[in-house]
Amino acid sequence: MAEVEVRPDTAIEVPGEAQELALATTSQEVAPPTEKKVKKIIRRKKRPARPQIDPALVKSEPPPQTGTVFNIWYNKWAGGDREDKYLSQTHAKGRCNVALDSGYTRADSRPGSYFCLFFARGICPKGQDCEYLHRLPGIHDIFNPNVDCFGRDKFSDYRDDMGGVGSFTRQNRTIYIGRIHVTDDIEEIVARHFAEWGQIERIRVLNNRGVAFVTYTNEANAQFAKEAMAHQSLDHNEILNVRWATADPNPMAQKREARRIEEQAAEAIRKALPAEFVAEIEGKDPEARKRRKLESSYGLEGYEAPDAVHFARGPNAVNPRGREGYALEHEQRLMIEAGEAQTAEAPAQEQDQPQAGGILSSSTLAALQTAQVAVASKPKATPPSGPLVAYDSDDSD
Repeated sequence: MAEVEVRPDTAIEVPGEAQELALATTSQEVAPPTEKKVKKIIRRKKRPARPQIDPALVKSEPPPQTGTVFNIWYNKWAGGDREDKYLSQTHAKGRCNVALDSGYTRADSRPGSYFCLFFARGICPKGQDCEYLHRLPGIHDIFNPNVDCFGRDKFSDYRDDMGGVGSFTRQNRTIYIGRIHVTDDIEEIVARHFAEWGQIERIRVLNNRGVAFVTYTNEANAQFAKEAMAHQSLDHNEILNVRWATADPNPMAQKREARRIEEQAAEAIRKALPAEFVAEIEGKDPEARKRRKLESSYGLEGYEAPDAVHFARGPNAVNPRGREGYALEHEQRLMIEAGEAQTAEAPAQEQDQPQAGGILSSSTLAALQTAQVAVASKPKATPPSGPLVAYDSDDSD
């Protein structure tokens, strides 16, 4: 056989039939199947809440004296505006660990349940048998403004030391933390410890005084954090003094709070109204903006009526849509007034008209009404007069 030398710069012509055969042979090859990516959804089973302390160590001791009068019905002291000074210097008996202690309890099957106060303090011995919730409050946990997240009744005013349950006259989301050990990284320490109890909106730290103000986005988280961090320690062996914060006198803070309340009200209105109507009002729908520009011009080129004129409603509204219903009400009111006038005139006409179907004809009754008939009246008999008129005897003789 002769050797054929193939150079890279030369081209080899292949007949058409051979080329088709080569394509057919290559097309018959089956590609290996590609591996499908399967996403595994791992569903974690709900775990029961664990007891935070041994139930055998729980002792029924009378509550410490924090007031002047002991109420045997509620088993607590009343009349005191400040906590005991000794207790404020004593470290808490336990601390809540949300990652390990939280879980389902009997309260999870009942909607509207409150949170466990002893769970927040880290001393609940019941675990899954507790009648209250063992978890952190969320944005969907909404309670009556007169009670806190633990079900305790609020008062009309704060205590003198800004402790206790709090007041229902103001939504307070800020807590005061005192007796903090002063260090260079005090702000980082406060943020790390208090972020365990919910989303924080703002932190303000006074480094020289060892004081911090923590504001949560949710009021229930602030209530939970106040009880969870009372008499606790941060990175050092200090004992914190946790209280409710007073109203911030800063005008910027007041404007910020008013703006937040307005945003909450606007969000509630957005959820209540249809999406198309909200988009038209806020100007997010381009078609609605074009339609609004045409409708609010009222035939005047280059004129666009303001919102107060365009959305006004009443019988004198410029927008025809604003007059819808009011013209009908005005006509109905006129018809009602005309009907009352007709009903008032009808009895008078009935009294003036003679009754038909009687013994006398209508012409005779009309003649009698126009005629003046004088009827002679009989003279009345004058009664006897004299001194012995009323005298009489029982005997007929």
